[in-house]
Amino acid sequence: MKTPGVMIAAVKSGSGKTTITCAFLKQLLCRKKHPVSFKCGPDYIDPMFHEQVLKIPSKNLDTFFSDASQIQALYEMELPGHDIAVLEGVMGLYDGLGGIREEGSSYHLAKTLDVPVILVVDAHGMGKSAIPLIAGFLQYDEKKLIKGVILNRTSKMFFDTIAPLIEEELAIKALGCIPNEKELTIGSRHLGLILPEEMKELNFQLEKAGQLLEKYVDVDAMIGIAECALREKEETVEDDETKLEDEIEQENEMKPEKNLEEKEASGKVTIFSQAIFSGKNKLYDRENSGTNTIPSRIAVAKDEAFCFYYRDNLRMLEHYGAELIFFSPLHDEKLPENIHGLLLGGGYPELYAKQLEENESMRKSIKEALEQQLPSLAECGGFMYLHDTLTDREGTTYQMAGVIPAECQYTGKLVRFGYVEVQLPQGLTEKGTAERPEPEKIKAHEFHYFDSTANGEDCIATKPVTGRSWKCIHASDDHFWGFPHLYYPSDPKFVKWFLERAEKHI
Repeated sequence: MKTPGVMIAAVKSGSGKTTITCAFLKQLLCRKKHPVSFKCGPDYIDPMFHEQVLKIPSKNLDTFFSDASQIQALYEMELPGHDIAVLEGVMGLYDGLGGIREEGSSYHLAKTLDVPVILVVDAHGMGKSAIPLIAGFLQYDEKKLIKGVILNRTSKMFFDTIAPLIEEELAIKALGCIPNEKELTIGSRHLGLILPEEMKELNFQLEKAGQLLEKYVDVDAMIGIAECALREKEETVEDDETKLEDEIEQENEMKPEKNLEEKEASGKVTIFSQAIFSGKNKLYDRENSGTNTIPSRIAVAKDEAFCFYYRDNLRMLEHYGAELIFFSPLHDEKLPENIHGLLLGGGYPELYAKQLEENESMRKSIKEALEQQLPSLAECGGFMYLHDTLTDREGTTYQMAGVIPAECQYTGKLVRFGYVEVQLPQGLTEKGTAERPEPEKIKAHEFHYFDSTANGEDCIATKPVTGRSWKCIHASDDHFWGFPHLYYPSDPKFVKWFLERAEKHI
């Protein structure tokens, strides 16, 4: 059975799409539904809200990180066992790479997956001007995916007045409104939203948001938009399959009997057509996974300070044969026993710098392991932790692991932001031919207010729109450390390189 899906997107950032998405998920649970959620773009924190607070599985989908076939595969692999998929957009609906390209935008993802869009409009302080605003978004919608609109931060009285005009003039469903409620404002920090466990009265806020959505928005119509789009898609596929079969049959009737070679070719065409309509895409081949009978044990830092991991990164490590051993640099005394590699992900080590400094035994354990060339990956917060010292926004300096002889400190401004492609050092992985080697690249994302006195110079990061580039990353045969958050499925060879190094330590 196919799973219906719907995207909650917005006109711009700060329109309330996260609150409305969480409220919608909450009401789906109240209806005994089994939703799965996705976040468009690279932000780690919205999926954490969905998982930790609502207990709903969630992960990122990003059309810069992945091409269309991979996006489809990453999406479909999460659907079994769920009866509706909810996708939360990023920024404004059409805001993609560099703010000007479709790639990386919410709309690009919705178009790639062919899911309908519900548009959230912050209508506070607006009257009829909301109608031409919505009309402009509909005009840009080449695939006619926008099926409904929710007006946020406006009164029911005004919504009841303008809703008939919206539906009459724009032929789109006005689903409802959310009144202006200050207590529903979700605080912000470095990366879009604050961490779920740090939000005061978060459960109360989400409960309140769910009640408001139920009271003022047609939740059943939101579900209906997803279900109707799926039915239309299935009918289109059935019509296409029938048309194709009829065309093949008519063509065969007009042609003389085929010889054996022609029949075989025709069979291949039919199989290919079935594969197109099946919607089944391989993310990566199973035969390329690790073949070592003893799995590599990879220690993965996971606690309050280190919590930014893409689900598909961890899943990919496991796919290629790794056994993930989670540990806490905050609470554990030392690294786990019998490990063959180390992964230090991103997070907020600056908020727990004092506790990290006080856990001297863990800092010593990590430093000794890396000095003995334990294969390791460290990104952003994990990279910061490897420095000699870390200076927080109050100007207090703390001792860190002491692996990188450098300082990391708060700058008071956003140092790097956005997508990059990281060109790996020559020879780190193999690509191209001996006569014409092609540099290996992995896609990544950066967002940090801290900077290092030694960012590394072994790789080159390049912005995909402007082409601006700079040196970064500390890389060698046994480690890869730097600020960029890497997306492993964009370059499976990178994962295999790391695990091959880990296997040598078994």
